[in-house]
Amino acid sequence: MARVVFDPGQLRRAWSRFLDEGKVPQQLLPPVIARSWTRCLSLGVPVNSIPDYMPLAGAEMRLAQDKYHELLVQARPVMEHLHQLIDSTHSVVLLSDASGLILHAVGDADFMSRAEQVALRPGVSWSETHIGTNAIGTAIVEQTPTVVYCAEHYVERNNFLTCSATPIFDSRGQLLGVLDISGDYRAHQDHTIGLVRMAAQIIESAMFSRSGVGEFVLHFHPHPEYLGSLMEGQAVFDHQGQLLAANQCARQMMGLAGGDIAGTFADYFEQSLGLVMGQARPDVMSEVALRLHGGARVCARLEERAPRAATWHQAEEARSIATPTAPLARLKSLSLGDARVDATIRQAQRVLGRDISILIEGESGTGKEMLARAIHDTGPRAGRPFVAVNCAAIPEGLIESELFGYAEGAFTSAKRKGHVGKIQMADGGTLLLDEIGDMPLPLQASLLRVLQERLVTPLGSARAIPVNIAVICATHCGLRKLVTEGRFRGDLYYRLNGFALALPPLRERTDLRALAEKLFAQENGGRPLSIDPQVMEIFLCHPWPGNIRQLHNVVRTALALAGEERRITLDALPYDFLQEYREAVPTHSPVLDAVPTPVPQASRLEHIEHEIVKATLEALDGNVSAAARQLGISRNTLYRKLKGP
Repeated sequence: MARVVFDPGQLRRAWSRFLDEGKVPQQLLPPVIARSWTRCLSLGVPVNSIPDYMPLAGAEMRLAQDKYHELLVQARPVMEHLHQLIDSTHSVVLLSDASGLILHAVGDADFMSRAEQVALRPGVSWSETHIGTNAIGTAIVEQTPTVVYCAEHYVERNNFLTCSATPIFDSRGQLLGVLDISGDYRAHQDHTIGLVRMAAQIIESAMFSRSGVGEFVLHFHPHPEYLGSLMEGQAVFDHQGQLLAANQCARQMMGLAGGDIAGTFADYFEQSLGLVMGQARPDVMSEVALRLHGGARVCARLEERAPRAATWHQAEEARSIATPTAPLARLKSLSLGDARVDATIRQAQRVLGRDISILIEGESGTGKEMLARAIHDTGPRAGRPFVAVNCAAIPEGLIESELFGYAEGAFTSAKRKGHVGKIQMADGGTLLLDEIGDMPLPLQASLLRVLQERLVTPLGSARAIPVNIAVICATHCGLRKLVTEGRFRGDLYYRLNGFALALPPLRERTDLRALAEKLFAQENGGRPLSIDPQVMEIFLCHPWPGNIRQLHNVVRTALALAGEERRITLDALPYDFLQEYREAVPTHSPVLDAVPTPVPQASRLEHIEHEIVKATLEALDGNVSAAARQLGISRNTLYRKLKGP
C-alpha cells in the first residue's frame, strides 16, 4: 500500500495554511488525512497545547484489558513476532481497543522512552477526539488501514512520528481494535503498513477460528491455491444455511458491509448448501466450484466445525450438571432488613456484568455461596452454568484434576474418555471458588495463569481450551494475612480481589427473626405454621456459631420433630442446640427457666430417621439405590432403618 510521501516542510506549511484559512490543501494530502483534519478542526482539538495524557489507573486498566482478554491473548505473540521483524528501527508495536485506548505495547527501549513523552503507551486513548489525526484514531473512524506521516499529525508535538495502523474486526464485522506500528518519521518504510495488515489478518484468523459458532465453515477464493491461506474467505453457516459469521475476506467477496451479517447461503451463492454438502464432503475436505450471485466464480471447501470443548458430549454433560434446575435466586430476595446485608447487596448490584472478580468474605455458614448464586442469577450470565468448587473439601491430590480436568490416558486410573474440569464446566457462566484460602500453594500459580489467559489445559493434554468465565471467590479467613504469612500468593490475591463484599455473622444480623420465618416457610412448603414465642426468643439470643447453615439445619430438624402438629415448640428443638444455648446464654436470661434440661431420646431419633428414609424413598419413586446414595448409607442400612424403631 505504497503512497506518496511529501517533504516534511511542505506538510508543515500545508498544516499552517489549513489552520489559518480553514481550507484543506487537497494536492498535498491523501483524502483520508484531509477528512481527519476537517473533523479535528470541527471538534476543536488543540494543536499546540498538551492534551490530557493521564493514563487509566491500575484497576481501570485491568478492567479494560480483561474486557479484551481474548484479543490480547491472540495479539501478544503476533506483536512480539512483528517487533522482531522491525527490531532496531526505533519503533513500537501497539494494540488499542475499539475506542482507541492503548492496551499493549512492545518496542525498542530507546524509542519507548520517546514515545512515552507523548503518552504513546498503554492506558492512554489515541482517539481523534483526544489526540487529533493519528493512525490509530483515524483508522477507527475510517475503518480502513491508515498511514499518518510526520506533519500529517494534527497535534504539532506528534509530528516526529510516522504511524501505520490497521483495524481488527471480529467474526461479525464489528471493530475489535487497532494494530499499529509507530516510529520516527525519518525511518519510515512503505512496507510497514503491509506488515501491519498481515499481522492483523493473523490475529483476526485466530479470533475467527476460536469463535466456536455454527456447524460449517465455507473456505473459498477465486484462486484454488489461496485456499488455506490468510487471503481465503471464511463464512460460517448452521445446518439450516443461516449465515452466522464471516471473516473480512469473505465479507469483501460477498459484498457485506461491516457488521452486516445476515441472510442464508442461498442469498449469496447460486448453489444450495445441501448440494454443496453432497459435493464438498467435510470429512475428506474435497473442493467444489461455486458461483456468487454477482457472477464471481470461487473454489470452495466445506469444513465441519468441531466444538470448542475437548469432547462435545462431555461438555454437554458437564453443562447439564453445572446448571441447576432450581429457581433463580435474585439479589433482592436476600434483603430482609439488615442494614449491612442490604449495603452488600447494593454494592453487588453495581458491579453486575462488569467482568470484575468478586471476593466474598465472612464466617463459615454466613451464606457466601447463596450470595454468589444470587449475583450470578441477577446478572447477564443468568441461565448459564454456575459451578461451585469447595477448595477445602477436595483432597489436595485431586483438586488439580477437578479444576482443570484431564485428557484420556492422563494417568492410570483416569476415565477412558477423560474428564471435563470444573473451570471448563463453567464456560459462559460463573465459577465460585469457595474457601479459596485453603487452595494448595503450588496450585495457585496454575489458577493465576488460567485467570490471566482465560485458557485451561487439561492434565495430560497439550491443547489449551478458551474459557469465558466470571470468577467469584469466597473465604472465611483473611487472605491478606495469609499473603503476609506466605501461605497465599500476593499476585493471585490482587487478581481475585477486584471487588470485596462482606457478610456479617448471623448473631450480629438485625433481620434474624425475618430470616428464621422465611426458612420455616420455605421448608414447610408454604403451609401454615406457628412458632412459639419462646422458640423465637431463643433464636434471637443464640450465638449461632454455625451461622445460617446451622439455622437451616435447626429449622429442618424442628419441623421433623414437630410432626403433624405444625407448631414449633421448645420440644421440637434439637438436643445439642439447646445444650449450646444453655452454655452460651447468661443465667439471668428470661427464657432460660422455660428451657427444659434436654435428654437425648434414642427412640425418638430412630423414629425421625425412619421418617427421613421413608420420605427420601418416596421422593425417588422407590429407587432404593438412589435413596441410599442420597442419604450416604448402604442399601442394607437403608432396609434396616426402613423397618422403623
